[in-house]
Amino acid sequence: MTEKLLFTGKTHNKGGRDGFARSSDGKLDLKLTQPHPAAENLFGAAWSACYMGAIEVAAAQRNIKLPEGVEVHAEIDLNVDDGSYFLRARLNVSLPGIDRDVAHELIHAAHEICPYSKATRGNVDVATNLI
Repeated sequence: MTEKLLFTGKTHNKGGRDGFARSSDGKLDLKLTQPHPAAENLFGAAWSACYMGAIEVAAAQRNIKLPEGVEVHAEIDLNVDDGSYFLRARLNVSLPGIDRDVAHELIHAAHEICPYSKATRGNVDVATNLI
């Protein structure tokens, strides 16, 4: 297989009272006066967007037409234990009108496809839930 670059996201962050996060394409422009909870919220938004795309790929591979209204709700917890910080995550997925067994199959397949899920595998405790 030949590797193909699909996209490079470029962002710039500045801390402090006038802090911000901006993307080079202008699609992201946020005021961030505190690094947390912004980091967890941004990570959750990015992961859930990627995961939704992975659900679409999994559905297409199985010739399943997804309905309108597919949603992924990400919850990212920042934890500390004995001075060591770590993340825990829940990806709560709504697939209205899809048979529950098929929906579970799509959620599992998406977790194998999604680059964010791959990057966090073994590093972040993740629960994927059908809601």
